[in-house]
Amino acid sequence: MSTLGSTLKESRKNIGLTLRQVEEATGISNAYLSQLENDKIKNPSVNILSKLSSIYKVALKTLLSNANMIDKKEVQKEEANLSFAQNIAFRAEGLTEDERNDVLRYLEFVKSRKNGL
Repeated sequence: MSTLGSTLKESRKNIGLTLRQVEEATGISNAYLSQLENDKIKNPSVNILSKLSSIYKVALKTLLSNANMIDKKEVQKEEANLSFAQNIAFRAEGLTEDERNDVLRYLEFVKSRKNGL
């Protein structure tokens, strides 16, 4: 499981920013950012994580989860649901409106069977 620090460091590197550039963009000192990335600071404020989430293009819930501020299982469940929805959207390209409606009706059918309706 990723730590907050490793998530922040990887995300920053993925967008090609240095700690100094992040400092300039957010007003968060590069020394503080370095301590976050090295997991020396365990409880950053939500405000700090919100700023970093925005600049790093990482979901705030992911950062809050990695900082143990919200339930990791709920975040994982939401991420799985989002991934499923993206897969459906990708596969729905080229379907007619009637075919899309058929897919939605089928999903409702599967859901109703599960719930015993």
